[in-house]
Amino acid sequence: MQRILNEGTRKGLLFDLRFMILKDELKNWIEEYLKGTEYELITLNVSAGNDILVEVDRLAGVDVDFCAELNRFLVEKLDAVEPDYSLEVGSVSLTDPFKTKMQYEKNLGHDVEVLAKGHGTMDNGQWTKYKGQLVSVDEETFSVDIEEKVAVEGKKRKETQIVTKTWRYDEPKYVKYDLRF
Repeated sequence: MQRILNEGTRKGLLFDLRFMILKDELKNWIEEYLKGTEYELITLNVSAGNDILVEVDRLAGVDVDFCAELNRFLVEKLDAVEPDYSLEVGSVSLTDPFKTKMQYEKNLGHDVEVLAKGHGTMDNGQWTKYKGQLVSVDEETFSVDIEEKVAVEGKKRKETQIVTKTWRYDEPKYVKYDLRF
């Protein structure tokens, strides 16, 4: 079966292909630049208008001078292949959800907010917001200590206790640093 493409569809497919190639090239350049550093690429977004957002992070925090150097490196590469773009290189926002295991490790001991499906019979699998301290991170899971009212045998009233909840990284809708003071 032969597919007939009109001019608009053909231009759209060419744009999509060019967009994918640019994003792949950018990712390769960034990974090349980050190789041998403690930095990780967290976000790479390229809009239809060639607005490029690059966010990096590392355990010790992000150095502004490093971002400026990465920006210069990318401008040099981009100028050779793409005449029209805007570029923003920086660190991940404190309020952005975690995307890599390193971000969990970086926030060990800090308060976090987790939006996940409830585990209890009262939750009926609804999304529930949990707030507590990130206490462990391993290859598969992370754990958060949460204050929770629990039934205590021999007592009429529930008591507030610290309960450790553990999730696989892919279970929550998001996990992020908790800004409450």
